[in-house]
Amino acid sequence: MNRPHLLLHICCGPCATTVIKRLKNEYKITGFFYNPNIFPLEEYQRRLESVKKLAQASKINILTDIYQHEAFLAAIRGWENEPEGGKRCEVCYRLRLSETALMAKKLGLGTVASTLTVGPNKKAEVINNIGRKVSLPLGLKFLAEDWKKKDGFKESVAISHLLGLYRQHYCGCEFSFNKKGENHKSFAL
Repeated sequence: MNRPHLLLHICCGPCATTVIKRLKNEYKITGFFYNPNIFPLEEYQRRLESVKKLAQASKINILTDIYQHEAFLAAIRGWENEPEGGKRCEVCYRLRLSETALMAKKLGLGTVASTLTVGPNKKAEVINNIGRKVSLPLGLKFLAEDWKKKDGFKESVAISHLLGLYRQHYCGCEFSFNKKGENHKSFAL
């Protein structure tokens, strides 16, 4: 069977479990871990290792980019105090999905998707709208799905536990971490 290629933006290993499981029979998946929002570097590395572990178990290739936290900070400048799920998050989604679309175009892949909508607090309509807007001008199709539906999040938790994947306790950036009443200074930087 000749499956079309798809570039899958992966925010973290746990969220990718459900999406890969649901897409692997229909698409030849290449994962793309581009998440300059993740803070601190040690957290980024933990999440990347989790993605690599899942990629090996799922038998998919993973592409990564260098850690570019300064690009994220520049993009969201002025939106630092936005509530979780607000404008700062939309800017962050656009940054990550734009880079994913550019990578898909560079690789000659016609379809893009993202694992971002697995999260129970992520607004699929916002993410999918951004995904379509950044993909269309490049001649790409964005696979707009709400992966948390049909128990997608619950399934991701179960698969992550089974595979021993690292499950983070905050979205990724220092602003989402601080909103949970914690302080990123507790990390060893």
